[in-house]
Amino acid sequence: MTTRFTKAGENGRLTLAVPAKGRMAEPALRLCADAGLSFEVTERSLVVPCANAPVDLLLVRPSDIPEYAQDGVVDVGITGANLVAEADAEVVTLAELGFARCSLDAAVPVDAGHSAIADLGGLRVATAYPVSTRRLLVERGVECELIPVSGSVEATPRLGLADAIVDLVSTGSTMTANGLRPIGTLLTSQAVLVGGRAAVEARREAVEQLELMLSGVVAGRRRRYVMMNAHVDDLPAIRAVLPGMGAPSVLQLADDGEIAVHAAVEVDEIWNLLPVLRRAGATSILVLPIERLVA
Repeated sequence: MTTRFTKAGENGRLTLAVPAKGRMAEPALRLCADAGLSFEVTERSLVVPCANAPVDLLLVRPSDIPEYAQDGVVDVGITGANLVAEADAEVVTLAELGFARCSLDAAVPVDAGHSAIADLGGLRVATAYPVSTRRLLVERGVECELIPVSGSVEATPRLGLADAIVDLVSTGSTMTANGLRPIGTLLTSQAVLVGGRAAVEARREAVEQLELMLSGVVAGRRRRYVMMNAHVDDLPAIRAVLPGMGAPSVLQLADDGEIAVHAAVEVDEIWNLLPVLRRAGATSILVLPIERLVA
């Protein structure tokens, strides 16, 4: 499967594998673009050179990327942590990328008496991820009969083919629609940047630069830049309620006693933070996106 591609690094450029299709494809390409890589992708694209950096994108199936990285077909790749676990590939996880979040969950019919992963012992368990499921269950001391399937895993209990399932879950709506309820999580997953061990060592500078640029975008997306005006006497109260990365920046304004306070805060805190800041004395509050954040 891997012999059709040239070994990574032979042309002196870093090869980055990205998903060609599926729910990770568009977010992965958008992340690369937001990180500053300039490229054009067409429907027939396979290898896409970046115009402004020594990086080539290789568009392939996400399930193939862990193996490609392990075998040196690519230097690094963007894929799901669950796919890395299923491939059991010898790769290095360089960064978590914050999208394609999901979990590998065990579930049983709603009228079943099982309530925990330990209850799967001795049952027939259907899954499309037999390698990682078996390993994760063994780690928990659970022995069961695994039934590998490639189609609709959720339908197997209703068809009498399995007593329970282990499947990838994003919202859980598909399980609910099929009369199933979750009883535990085996693995949490999201998109990750992985690299082959040889490439990470041999091309450390290039790999670290790519990881830095991608991680800077991911970190920026998790935060917002908050700016506000206040009277200097209100600064202690504002600082007491203002979460952020270290101390906020405080600037003197033209009017005596008036200051501007700037801070980067987690995006999930914005909803509750703004009214608290107003009560603490902040005015003219601005919330801005952060394009990139390199700590």
